[in-house]
Amino acid sequence: MNVDEEIEHLKEEIKRLGHKQTDGSYKVTFGVLVNDDRCANIFEALVGTLRAAKKRKVLAYDGELLLQGVHDNVEIVLKSTT
Repeated sequence: MNVDEEIEHLKEEIKRLGHKQTDGSYKVTFGVLVNDDRCANIFEALVGTLRAAKKRKVLAYDGELLLQGVHDNVEIVLKSTT
């Protein structure tokens, strides 16, 4: 799977697990993503996929490197596509 495909899968998972905001974006915490069994099975390197998506301005979150446990409460925002 290439990076663009992984980002598309990530977007689907954020929509599944997150909460839709009034502006059309979705929010989910890093802890919810990293502790989800389906995400664990899909993504070999979730943090790497998150960084690639952030670099492409598909989503936003505070910080550069997210670590399980330490950053579980960091909100990840999937930007609105409309």
